[in-house]
Amino acid sequence: MNKNFCAAMVTEQFFEEVLMEKNEYIRLNLYVYLVLSLFLWLKVIIVRTILMPIWKIWFALCFAIPFLILFPLFYFALVTKRFDMVFKLKRFWARIISIFSMLYPKIIYTSKRKHKFPKPCVIVPNHTSYLDILFSPFYIDHTAVYMGKNELLKIPLFKYFFVYLDIPVKRKSATDAHRAFKKAGEMIDAGISTVIYPEGTIGDRGHLKSFKNGAFKLAIEKQVPIVPVVNLNNWWFLENGGFFKSNGRPGIPKIVVGNPIETKGLTEKDMEELKNKVHTFIKQELDKFNGKKN
Repeated sequence: MNKNFCAAMVTEQFFEEVLMEKNEYIRLNLYVYLVLSLFLWLKVIIVRTILMPIWKIWFALCFAIPFLILFPLFYFALVTKRFDMVFKLKRFWARIISIFSMLYPKIIYTSKRKHKFPKPCVIVPNHTSYLDILFSPFYIDHTAVYMGKNELLKIPLFKYFFVYLDIPVKRKSATDAHRAFKKAGEMIDAGISTVIYPEGTIGDRGHLKSFKNGAFKLAIEKQVPIVPVVNLNNWWFLENGGFFKSNGRPGIPKIVVGNPIETKGLTEKDMEELKNKVHTFIKQELDKFNGKKN
């Protein structure tokens, strides 16, 4: 049955109960309750259909305009393989977006103080929103490459990141995945860290999915540390989905950076245990933030 039709039936029934109520005090309270309910309903409609879309348009402008201005510098740094410069430009771009879109990431370290990332390392965040990638330069302190879906190569200008630096991968192709992880290994050999989202896709409303093996296999093969990262509520500020159906608002995204996990001495037999350890850490942080009891 249509949700709007059900809501209309409930409202009509409520009106009838109010009109039939003989006690004036109860009747007044029911009227107040009804008015407040209608006000809250209108507030939700206004926020969802007017304010959120306006903010999303503004966010898109905050994203695109600085990128277009900085693109000549990005392109120069990419083609000349000045990858440190690329990452510094990404951080500068992220700060501009943060200021003008009124999104101010709060970075929380489990060690209670900011620590340097091992260089190189494999960084494994959960994936909840496009903000996960955008705000990662706020906590990554050295040059890193990103593994992302092959479809990003179709985006004009943005594709050059994946042509010259970052690593595209066809998620359903085992051959292409092998090629992508081989390139990631070469980057680590060159001292460049790799960011891999082990879920392989954006989770629904922050829900943590199961992890794929690739990031953990890579870390063990190269004997480099893994750094788990928890994007607690990025999806609340920019949710993946329809323009009018998904969240979009300013605020304070919160990101937890875990302590590096050493892989020296580990073999492929330890991969499942390592994967479960990272998954458990991220899930516990999400549950703690959401007020869930284990």
